[in-house]
Amino acid sequence: MDGYKFEEFMKCVYEYLGYSVYHTPFSGDQGADLILTSKGKTKIAVQVKRYSSKVSNSAVQEVVAAKGFYKCTEGMVVTNNYFTDSAKQLAEANFIDLVDRNELEKLINTIHN
Repeated sequence: MDGYKFEEFMKCVYEYLGYSVYHTPFSGDQGADLILTSKGKTKIAVQVKRYSSKVSNSAVQEVVAAKGFYKCTEGMVVTNNYFTDSAKQLAEANFIDLVDRNELEKLINTIHN
């Protein structure tokens, strides 16, 4: 699965979980691949990263910028891998949720159970 297909997959996952999902353009997305809106109208900017190595803090920086651009109250980075310590520190400082491989597996399992 390439990066674009992973974005589409995550769009389907979040739609199944009850979010309204806007998939941003593949280029010029201003740091967010998906914009989730909950039934309570919370808007979440999501950066989706399909990487073969750990995700660095640049992904967190991107979603921090996207929060403001898309007028979201929350931000999240989702990956099929794990995060560097630097990414974890920056996410914590900016209140960005990180969904790594382990959390992603749990999320997918909630759908299939």
